Amino acid sequence: MSLQVGDKAPDFTLPDQSGAPVTLSDRLTQKVVVLYFYPKDNTKGCTIEACSFRDSYETFTEAGAEVIGVSSDTVASHEKFAGRHELPFILLADTDKAVRKQYGATTLGVVPGRITFVIDQEGVIRHTFSAMLKFNDHVDQALSVVKELQSA
Repeated sequence: MSLQVGDKAPDFTLPDQSGAPVTLSDRLTQKVVVLYFYPKDNTKGCTIEACSFRDSYETFTEAGAEVIGVSSDTVASHEKFAGRHELPFILLADTDKAVRKQYGATTLGVVPGRITFVIDQEGVIRHTFSAMLKFNDHVDQALSVVKELQSA
């Protein structure tokens, strides 16, 4: 079962593409976080989604948000994926799928899902969106919510 709007986002620490630990609660002290779970580095849909977040990255940062991607790929895989596509945001390696499980980011309970969460600075989930094939909708919806939070 996926987390819902209004739920407190579970805190976690995972390594980023350089191997450095990233803790969600530390990031939330600075900005709203757009946390997106995706199935696998270097697959067609995941590349389209990541590049869409990349192309809107400046707009997200100007709106006071940080984009963070999560998959079960390794640190080394994330490093190559981020480098190949010039991704300016953090990719986290959830190799044991523990964080994915905490967030309920699966499809049919078993397949790694494509789910985006917008989490405010108090750690409350303000938006969720789950769609395996609507890659760009994740970006569009998240950006809309981030802008709403900024104007509130």
